[in-house]
Amino acid sequence: MHLPRYVREGGTPPLSDDPAGSGWRTVVIPTAVGDLTVRAGRRTGGTATVLLHGAAGTWTTWTPLAAYARDTGRTLENVVAVDLPGWGDSGELDPALHVEDVSHAIAALVRSLGYDDWIVVGHSLGGAVALDVAARAPGPTRGVVLVAPTGASVIDAIRRPLRGGMRLPGFAGMLAVMRVLSAFGPRGAAIVEGVAAARLLPLLTRPLFSARVDPSVVAAFRTEVRPTAFARAARMLVGYDEDAWSAVRCPAQVVRGPRDVFASPSDDVALAARIPQLRVRTVSGTGHFPHVERPDAVLDAIEAVRADR
Repeated sequence: MHLPRYVREGGTPPLSDDPAGSGWRTVVIPTAVGDLTVRAGRRTGGTATVLLHGAAGTWTTWTPLAAYARDTGRTLENVVAVDLPGWGDSGELDPALHVEDVSHAIAALVRSLGYDDWIVVGHSLGGAVALDVAARAPGPTRGVVLVAPTGASVIDAIRRPLRGGMRLPGFAGMLAVMRVLSAFGPRGAAIVEGVAAARLLPLLTRPLFSARVDPSVVAAFRTEVRPTAFARAARMLVGYDEDAWSAVRCPAQVVRGPRDVFASPSDDVALAARIPQLRVRTVSGTGHFPHVERPDAVLDAIEAVRADR
């Protein structure tokens, strides 16, 4: 098989804001948490693959994964890539919402597209939401893939910024900055724009990645970092009960890198104690974005939970 140039040269696929390039169409779906914008792939029958991005992300974070699958002849089918409330083209994140409100809305959204069951794939914050979807809709959820998921250590750092933040200083620092910028309202977003204009994004985002990534991945932070949405999402997790994850009954896989600044070794231990079928894949050459740096490993995990179900 002829490998794409970026694979041969040890690079990563570019990020794209053109859904048609991935074979996806844009759909706006009214839900109980507001209008959510979805990029939906062609239905081939069977199980949906629901993609949930992390904080400071949108549906575009999955386009390198889609490009890699296409360029290497692998399958990523029945895609439902959701812009979570507060990000992308979806409506604002209501500060009164709870995680379960969002997960119920996602389940209803996927059903409205004609699917009876799904595998849910979540990155970072989207991983926590993916687990909640799996816990609250155990029947139709056939598997869950957690890509560098938000775990117990991040939630602890949100609840206890000083004590919890000592374990994850990178996340605690980012959260503090987002909260300050959020207090400035629209001016906070303007400050982010100024940082990007000063070409500081590559330096500031370097800890999130293991090695070189396509410049389009870093450039996306210019619009995807939304301080107010970030601060509200963190607040949403303050009262969340992680014991809800004990209701997950489907095959579950974690894909993470050995250099994830937003994770603690205790996160996988806490997840495994709640989810008997959990399998953890630690893959080299990645930081907090395995679906960008090692899309092959994420596709492996998706295929594994499809086979295990």
